[in-house]
Amino acid sequence: MTPVPGHFFPRLPRGLRVREVLLAALPAVLTVALLLLATQPAYRTLIDKGSGWTPYAYQGLVQDVQAYQVARLDPSQGPEERQMRYEVALSSAVNPAQFTMLDAVEAHGEARLARVAALLRRNTPASIAAAAREATSLNAQAGDFANDTRVQYVRALDFMRRALLGTAGLTGLLSMLLTGRALLLWRSERERRARREARQREALSLASHELRRPLQSLLLASDLLRQAETPEQRQHLLALIEDSAAQIAHRADLTRLDDLYLDVTLRVTRPDLRVLVGRVAGGRVRAHLPVQPVLWPVDVNRVRQIVENLVENALKYTSGPVEVTLGTPNGRPEITVRDHGPGIPAGERERMFLPHERGPRGLTPGQGLGLSLVRRYARAHGGDVTLEDAPGGGTLARVVLGEPLTLEGGLGRPA
Repeated sequence: MTPVPGHFFPRLPRGLRVREVLLAALPAVLTVALLLLATQPAYRTLIDKGSGWTPYAYQGLVQDVQAYQVARLDPSQGPEERQMRYEVALSSAVNPAQFTMLDAVEAHGEARLARVAALLRRNTPASIAAAAREATSLNAQAGDFANDTRVQYVRALDFMRRALLGTAGLTGLLSMLLTGRALLLWRSERERRARREARQREALSLASHELRRPLQSLLLASDLLRQAETPEQRQHLLALIEDSAAQIAHRADLTRLDDLYLDVTLRVTRPDLRVLVGRVAGGRVRAHLPVQPVLWPVDVNRVRQIVENLVENALKYTSGPVEVTLGTPNGRPEITVRDHGPGIPAGERERMFLPHERGPRGLTPGQGLGLSLVRRYARAHGGDVTLEDAPGGGTLARVVLGEPLTLEGGLGRPA
């Protein structure tokens, strides 16, 4: 049966379908994973260093302490003003919550916020001056920390930019590879379908070719039956009709077209080949048979088709006699069919065994399938067929039979 277009994956085994779905999802999964890895350094920098961090609180501390220091030295400042400046500076120093990233800033030097607060609490000229210097140093450390943080931000963002570009390139390449793989699978499936359809057409063509002879025989015998005058004639014609009907049924078995015409499977018996060869005699066809029986393991119907095709082919190329000979020159059955036609050039003989190839223009048209089927059947019997120049002109087709190679049901070679 020809596959329905667009239903390729539903016909695949479950495990294969799961694999294809996972492969299709791989670029998306890889993109997410790489983006998570690429953004992690910048994310950690923002979490650890703060988002939009600035050293304003540290600068404010310096300004408050210095303002109080100036107020202490300015005679124009009253006690209330000085006390207010002192409380503002002390409030800044004793409130570490407003100093973001304080531990990281203090790690950049020796200055400490707690030391500024302790010096302010002493509230002496020397301690206030020392507090101003400590606050200034702490602010410088905050500036250094801010610079380091900006550098880390730049590095993290640059890494993320390069990682994103790499991710885009990698996932793009992977998508291209998977798309190419899908196209190859699609082309392979299309070619497989085309081959199967071609095999089906070939099998139907061969079946049609092989049905012509029994159909013609059936029609001829049916027509002659109407004119038969004696019981013997009627009995003979009825036997011909029964044989033709059996051949039609056998050659048109749609359940076995592959076995019949392509991957030839044989039903082997051990008949006397003289009977198979002798039945084609009549009219312009003469049969030369040995005296002793020629018993050999063959598929009767296939050998019959071999002989019929060779005789029919010979009759197309000559208006003279056709000679069919059966012998065993080397201990193996050999069937030759000779015509007295124009012959076939040596360089074209092998081409005659290709489907739909025809030799020199014959007396009647043909499909060019007979010889290809003869070779297929001969080789299934462990032999082959060749074309030769016949002595005195014409063509000699020689079939040599061997041991059957392909037996139905795996029976092995017959004894």
